[in-house]
Amino acid sequence: MIYQYKVNANKYVGMRLDKYISLNLAHLSRSKIKFLINKNKVLVNDLNKDPDYKITLNDKIKVTEEIKNETYLKGENIKLNIVYEDKELIVIDKPAGLVMHPGAGNQSGTLVNALINHCGDSFSFVGENQRPGIVHRIDKDTSGLVVVAKNDFTHANLSDQFSKHSIKRKYVAICWGIITPTKGTISSLISRSDRNRTKMKSSKIRGKSAITHYKTLKTLKDEKNNKIASVVECQLETGRTHQIRVHLSEKGHPIFGDRIYGRSPMRKLKSLSDESRELINKLPGQALHAQFLEFYHPRKEKKMNFQSVIPVYLSNLINSIKS
Repeated sequence: MIYQYKVNANKYVGMRLDKYISLNLAHLSRSKIKFLINKNKVLVNDLNKDPDYKITLNDKIKVTEEIKNETYLKGENIKLNIVYEDKELIVIDKPAGLVMHPGAGNQSGTLVNALINHCGDSFSFVGENQRPGIVHRIDKDTSGLVVVAKNDFTHANLSDQFSKHSIKRKYVAICWGIITPTKGTISSLISRSDRNRTKMKSSKIRGKSAITHYKTLKTLKDEKNNKIASVVECQLETGRTHQIRVHLSEKGHPIFGDRIYGRSPMRKLKSLSDESRELINKLPGQALHAQFLEFYHPRKEKKMNFQSVIPVYLSNLINSIKS
């Protein structure tokens, strides 16, 4: 939608540009107006101006508003575990069960809704509509570290770092079986499954390159001292949807609690203690935690890294099984 105005009344002379637009386009919030101006969607005499530009007589003002058929995002008072925050970005330790952004079946109660409430309405216009500030994602039932941009400069910079694979991300997973070799790399092409569009699969001929580096941190044993499971560190070189879950499952080592890529093998499950079986059955989802995150700060131009302690329910599970 394009709106065009010509200033032909003296009462508007000297008025700020953002206030003038607010008077004429009452449906736009001040933060949205500022966003449009900063995005060069507002022109005065075919030139870009700042929000505090003072209107003069005969100015020609053009406002371009993109109308999208998407639900308006609202802030919600959802508690956030903030690891770090400044004017440019915010690092969150996301709990399992929290969806990253609104989508089909999840129009509210997401991390984005919580961030809008925390950062203010202007956050709604950073990056993509419906996914403001989001530069990478972790699954709903995966816990751990996420970095979110608070302005377009930071959003573009972090997105570029992710596309160049220069951001370091390490996860901890509890999976069935003993991975051999204990340290290595899993590489494949990952694409969406033809049979189930909510699942991903590996392929040798179709999909996006996916590379996961892994190493075994701990071997777990059942009540008869048989090696039964592994605690594994996975470092992402790429970041495809469900990448770690797909790679470990297809290698024959599905993650505990993963209801999509591998159920718990009954024979192995029965060999564990009652306490361990109960903790596995109570898992909110896959036993996967984004533990480490490292990137270059877009403004400070220095390396920053963050470490997250694995959730209590995962550490209790690990400690309940012999090693």
